[in-house]
Amino acid sequence: MPDPTPYLHRAASEIPYFSADGESYVAPTPLQDIRKSRPLRVLSEEDFAFWQTYGYVIVRQAILPSAAEKLLKFTWDFQGLDPAWPDTWYPEREFGSDLERDLYIYGFVEAYHHQLIWDSRQAQRVYDAFVDVWDCEELWVTLDRLNLNPPNVKNRDRALIAPTDKGFDIELHWDIESNLRVPPQRVQGIIALNDTRPDCGGFQCSPELFRRFDHWEASQPDDRDPIRPDADRLEYPVVRPALKAGDLLIWNGLLAHGVERNTSENSVRSVQYLSMMPALESHQEMRRSRIDSWRHLSTPDWNKTLVGDSTTHESLRYPAAELTDLGAKLLGLTSWNNGDDGRRLKGVRSCAVSV
Repeated sequence: MPDPTPYLHRAASEIPYFSADGESYVAPTPLQDIRKSRPLRVLSEEDFAFWQTYGYVIVRQAILPSAAEKLLKFTWDFQGLDPAWPDTWYPEREFGSDLERDLYIYGFVEAYHHQLIWDSRQAQRVYDAFVDVWDCEELWVTLDRLNLNPPNVKNRDRALIAPTDKGFDIELHWDIESNLRVPPQRVQGIIALNDTRPDCGGFQCSPELFRRFDHWEASQPDDRDPIRPDADRLEYPVVRPALKAGDLLIWNGLLAHGVERNTSENSVRSVQYLSMMPALESHQEMRRSRIDSWRHLSTPDWNKTLVGDSTTHESLRYPAAELTDLGAKLLGLTSWNNGDDGRRLKGVRSCAVSV
């Protein structure tokens, strides 16, 4: 195992997960090789084997379809778009930066703390699925956003984004630098807010490349792109898993994946981005930032691409979400150590979980 010192903080669990940023972790055993020490809660033995072999797994009805429907309606309403009128899906607007424009084209919705978003985060079945893949109960949930991707035409045409030869590619990329001698462990996930359709684009991945990564890498040049794969799609096919509203898809950071464009006439693809990672309770600055973001509905600062809504920020729209006991632990408001046991964050006043 590499020296964990650069990662600064050990997760609040028996398993030695170390991280500096709460996204990527160093661990003695890669997730695709761990042997379970805890019984599976949501995944079957076949699901877990598939996860370790191909780098992703689908949890059916992680939230109720009715909950996904409510969240989809919120996603429309937050942007002031009418699902019945496609002409409203392409409002004329100015952008403060190229990043803001690109996020709009990709369909990102800059809401992070609405009650419905937190209802998904603190759903027991969602939490249990991430416990299964990490083999760890002490987790924090990512403060992430939503996506509503209409047909990629007009001012949402991806051709408006200048193509690049290397690095990040929305259609296929790795979440970590895949050429590191000891790749960090990272997990991401989405909850489908509506049923997927082949022409609506959406999540796609290369599971065979994940399964045979070592074999593929051995034939690559030393200076290969560590973020964007250059793999023969006949030998390493790109697939698009079918999802129903409420399904959770979890993937490994070493799974090459991306989002295919929406080529439909008048349909959308919508998801909630949601992942969980081992809790870094000793990282007081990060923990304080997470709590402040929830309490004041401020834009989370863990990712530079989270920019907040430039029209009407969510802090001006609705109050802070109410948290369950599980939600308070997943945020970091209370500790996983027996309900806190004196480990409430220094400088954060005691408060009721609901606001």
